[in-house]
Amino acid sequence: MADSSRPAPEDAADQAALPASKPSAVELAKQASNYLLGDMPQELVDGSPGFSKPSVQLLKNHGTYQQDDRETRKKSADGKKSERQISFMIRTCVPGGKLTAEQLLAAIDMGDELGNGTIRLTTRQAIQHHGVVKGDLKSFMQQVHANQLTTLAACGDVERNIMCCPAPLHGDGVRDAMQAKADELARHLAPRTRAYYELWLTDPETGEKTLAAGGSKDAEVEPIYGRTYLPRKFKTAFALPEDNCVDIYTNDLGFLTVHEQGKILGYNVLAGGGLGVTPSAAKTFPALAKRLGFVPPEDVLAIAEAVVKVQRDFGNRSDRKVARLKYTIHTMGLETFRAKVEEYFGKPLAPCHPADVHGFDDHIGWHEQGDGKYFYGFNVENGRVHDSGDFRLKTALRRILRDIRPGVRLTAHQSILFTDLAVTDRERIAEILHAHGVKTSEEVSTLRRWSMACVALPTCSLAVAESERVLPDLIDSLEPEVAKLGLSHDAFTVRMTGCPNACARPYNADIGIVGRTAGKYSVFLGGRLLGDRLNEQYKDVVPFEDLCREITAVLTCYKTERRSGETLGDFCHRKSVAAVRTWADEWLAGARGHSPNGTQAH
Repeated sequence: MADSSRPAPEDAADQAALPASKPSAVELAKQASNYLLGDMPQELVDGSPGFSKPSVQLLKNHGTYQQDDRETRKKSADGKKSERQISFMIRTCVPGGKLTAEQLLAAIDMGDELGNGTIRLTTRQAIQHHGVVKGDLKSFMQQVHANQLTTLAACGDVERNIMCCPAPLHGDGVRDAMQAKADELARHLAPRTRAYYELWLTDPETGEKTLAAGGSKDAEVEPIYGRTYLPRKFKTAFALPEDNCVDIYTNDLGFLTVHEQGKILGYNVLAGGGLGVTPSAAKTFPALAKRLGFVPPEDVLAIAEAVVKVQRDFGNRSDRKVARLKYTIHTMGLETFRAKVEEYFGKPLAPCHPADVHGFDDHIGWHEQGDGKYFYGFNVENGRVHDSGDFRLKTALRRILRDIRPGVRLTAHQSILFTDLAVTDRERIAEILHAHGVKTSEEVSTLRRWSMACVALPTCSLAVAESERVLPDLIDSLEPEVAKLGLSHDAFTVRMTGCPNACARPYNADIGIVGRTAGKYSVFLGGRLLGDRLNEQYKDVVPFEDLCREITAVLTCYKTERRSGETLGDFCHRKSVAAVRTWADEWLAGARGHSPNGTQAH
């Protein structure tokens, strides 16, 4: 059974249980918004570069964040303060990461026409565009809609993009059935407000208004969410015991597929995962989901709706720092929470099946699909699709998508699966990539393949340090050290974020690197590839330039004292992070003279 959560402070429950009579500013904005519409129709055409604070919060539910590029801020006329250069990040929902070649091509083109010339594949199998200006927002949303996709609920206090193992392995039909169930749940939990269509997809002068002043009854407009939606974001994922490629335990709600001999028996329901923390607030903590019960396939929608409604009715609406489902469960207690879910569900939950996660596959490389065709898992470093100098990934992808017309699946590791390929496409894809200065997945190191970073600076308002732009440099410096130690084929996760909000899931990684302040990071050890164990803080406030030698010391300890077949995360957990720190510090100080492979101590 998974290690369900990091111990929380003793007073966390008391701090989480703030008076419901004092709703947060975001709750007030939702209450007054007429189902997420608010004043945005007027503000969208008022000529200003951005939106008001209430509208900025409502916009998230429509899939967009108001941002500014800190590196392009200008001094004001009096020279005393900087003027923000406002733009928008827009996230498109892609349930289970499933796309067509035409849809991904259109997304790439939109990045050129309306964004900053790039797109980004996210850690939740979605697509992000950056640098869209306010005047282009409506055109952007309409193009997404024309592309048969939506940005509705990609962000905000609703069910976000539902994740699912994307591998097109058709042999026994289990993945196909699981992916179909994820699609069904995504449709069921989608917000039903017409505000999105009125704001973005209707001519404001001639379009028929779909919401009367004051709105309709909650049950008519939003039978699941109600007028104020959820207290905080809500994330759901589907996984297999043998393949936890979506990090199911980090989600608010998880469905672990239990199957035997090609038949899905049902799903173990997991609840209460979430990794974001606020270091200055002791009441916050990362947590992995807890095992709640087992349901047959026909009850997936009902149990999901029950969990969502319990969070809707009992989640904290006063303090957004403790408003995720993990805090609701912590405050209520797991047994009380389960009883309340059963009340909403209408019947008792069966105990969880013994099945639990025991494997993890990123699906990179060439694989048979089981239907006579193949798929190719292509590694996209940190999910960023761009052209830069001789490295022309964006152009290469356009060529593959136009010439070969593969199916497309996005992974939870920010990469792409090209599907439905013929064996002859293998050489063609390699030729296209090489012609554009791009390595094939087979040419990417294991270390880089298992690394992941969030966007961070310069556009994310929460970032306090670099992430996406510096992790490749860190991997560059680590690769020769890993090779010297003979660990080039060892798979372990290295995940970096520019702040503690954990968008790249650093707190269950083998090595987590979390932005602490400008140029400095906290380092965490002891999670693992399976994703079912939290790590522990190893060192705090480590300068970026010291990360390579600090991690090399840890890897040297691992190489020296690991047991046969032991992974890096399991080794750090068994030995204890404190003992690894002592060993590594002595090695760094020269107490051990030379490392076991004969290299000079740093």
